[in-house]
Amino acid sequence: MYSNRLIFKTSVNDEIFYLNDTILINFNVNRNGLTTSQLNNGNNLYKHVFNQHLSQEKIDYLVNHDVCEYLINECNLLDIDSNFSAGLITLAEMRNVSIVTKKFKNLEVTAITTAGVRTNASRAGDESSYWQENGEFHFGTINIILLTNACLETSTLTEALMTITEAKTVALNNLKIPSQYSNGFATGTGTDGVAVFSNIDSNDVLTNAGKHSKLGELIAKSVIESVTRAIGKQVWITNKSQSNALVRLNRYSLDINEFYDNLNQDKFEFIKQLRIDARDQKNVAITTSILNLIDEVEANLIEKEDAFNLANEIKEKSDSYPIKKLLKYWIDYFIGLN
Repeated sequence: MYSNRLIFKTSVNDEIFYLNDTILINFNVNRNGLTTSQLNNGNNLYKHVFNQHLSQEKIDYLVNHDVCEYLINECNLLDIDSNFSAGLITLAEMRNVSIVTKKFKNLEVTAITTAGVRTNASRAGDESSYWQENGEFHFGTINIILLTNACLETSTLTEALMTITEAKTVALNNLKIPSQYSNGFATGTGTDGVAVFSNIDSNDVLTNAGKHSKLGELIAKSVIESVTRAIGKQVWITNKSQSNALVRLNRYSLDINEFYDNLNQDKFEFIKQLRIDARDQKNVAITTSILNLIDEVEANLIEKEDAFNLANEIKEKSDSYPIKKLLKYWIDYFIGLN
C-alpha cells in the first residue's frame, strides 16, 4: 500500500513512513499508550499511529463531519485497522517532521514531532480564542508522538505525558516564542496533540517517567530537541532568528504607527539603521533586560517606579539612537508613570 518512503526504524523495528501528507508508524511490538487522539484515546493495544497534514479539502470536509469518523476513514485509506490505531491531525507539513532518539544503556526513547507556532501559539491562562459547542472542530499545531522500548503501566504513561508537555514548554521558552493572545511567552498552541506508547512485550518495566528519572530525562531531551527542530523547519524560527531586538519587542505589541507619526526625521533612514542595529548582540541584551522588567511589573514582582527608572538607565547603555528611541517608547507605554 505504501508507495512511500521508509524514513526511520526504531531499535524494535517500528517503521516510520512518509506518505506525502501523513507520517505513518507501524509498530513491530505490542504497544499500549495514551493519546489526545479522538480515536482510541484510552490505554488500548495499538498497532499503528499516524500524524496527518490537513489540506483545505479535508478541513472543509471536517466542518460537517465527526473527527473520529474522519480518522476511521483515514485508517481505511491507509489500510490499517482502526480498532488498533490512533491519529493526530495538524496544519503543519509532514515534510517538516523531526525525529529524535535518545538512549541510555538499553533504554531508548524516540520523539516524532511536527510543529507550527506563528498563528496559534498561546500561554496557559490566556483569554480563550473559541469555545466548543455542537461539535465544533479545531485542529492541532504541535503534534508529538513518543515511543519507548520499555514497558510502562497506565500511571507511568500518564506521568510521561506530563513530562512531554513540560518539555514542549521548555522548547518554546528556549526560543522565546511569544503568545499570540497575550504579552507572555507561549507554553504551547491552543490545540496541541500528544501520543505516548510503550512496549508491553518488554521485560523492562519502568515505574517513573518524571523529571528525576532517567526515562523522564530522555523523554524531555528528545521532545525539546524534536520540537525545536520541527519549529525551525516549519516556521523558520531558530535561536539565530530570535536573536534580534525587534523580534523580542514584538511580544509586547502596541500601535507602532503613533511612534512613527511623531518621528521627526527621515523614516526610511531610521528604519534602515534600526534593522541593522537590532541584530547587534548588545542591543538584543539591553532590549531583553528591559522587557524582563516589564514582565516583572506585569507580574507584580517589582514596583513600577523602580522598574521605570532602571529601564531608562539600561536603555542609555545602547550606542544606537534608533534602538534607544524605540525602547523609550516601549518603556513609556508599558511602565510609564503618567
